[in-house]
Amino acid sequence: MNSIEVNNLTKKFGRFTAVDQVSFNVKQGEIFGFLGANGAGKSTTIRMLTAILEPTSGDALVGGYSIIKEPDKVKTQIGYMSQKFSLYNDLTVEENIRFFAGVYGLAGKKYDERKKWVLNVANLEGKEKLITGSLPGGIKQRLALGTAVIHEPKIVFLDEPTSGVDPVSRRNFWDLINDLSAGGTTVLVTTHYLDEAEFCNNIILINAGKLIARGNSKELKSNYIKNTILEIEADRIIDSLSILEKEDWVAETSIFGNYIHIILKVNSKGEADVREVLTNRNGINVSRVDKIFPTLEDVFIHLLEKDK
Repeated sequence: MNSIEVNNLTKKFGRFTAVDQVSFNVKQGEIFGFLGANGAGKSTTIRMLTAILEPTSGDALVGGYSIIKEPDKVKTQIGYMSQKFSLYNDLTVEENIRFFAGVYGLAGKKYDERKKWVLNVANLEGKEKLITGSLPGGIKQRLALGTAVIHEPKIVFLDEPTSGVDPVSRRNFWDLINDLSAGGTTVLVTTHYLDEAEFCNNIILINAGKLIARGNSKELKSNYIKNTILEIEADRIIDSLSILEKEDWVAETSIFGNYIHIILKVNSKGEADVREVLTNRNGINVSRVDKIFPTLEDVFIHLLEKDK
């Protein structure tokens, strides 16, 4: 059963097409990753699916309701956590919880139960009087998610929820997302952190408003890059990258931390060619050359290059 069905969704701003005939489905209870670089069209799509922004053409069913014909009913089915706004920083923790509970019509015993739950997931029991703006980033994000789902929606949209949060807090936040999914909540999350996509059941990649790939993590890695990838540890990494990208047996190059990743063309000898061009011809010490399985970042960079 699908919680979200998107059909040829398009949004134009004048002559600029931000989202171009996007179609995909999200199953009930799954964590669905919507990935792309900044400006790719992720947030615009989210704003349409949450009935905040009207599409230019196309439609989508969210919780069984049309975002065009039944936007008010769509809003009763969802929770939404925006990257730009999620909490009032000048209010206390308790005041933020009370405000969002009021927006969703929670009162009495139900409000008390959900308030207790939000404080628990945010690790803020006994700290209700703290000013929200004074909270650490990771705690604030958990509070924001708690208020976004305080009314127990069937579907929650998270628009780059961990942007600017430290790695440990990001991982803790994803533990909370997994708990929501395990409880039957459908989670659609946008992110430009490709390591986070490993936590998603299914993924789509978007670039310049168009979908360029879809599948789970394993499928993306195996279906979109067929050629060998080498990881190279060498001195003078920038010089090494510049040298390698000029070789006709190298299809693509990129830097991953302190290493270089290259995708080989079919007629390459692999490690022998790398050592010949870097060490023998240019005097660059090469510590290691390993054949590796592609990461999602390899796939994404490859697809972006291909899509130019």
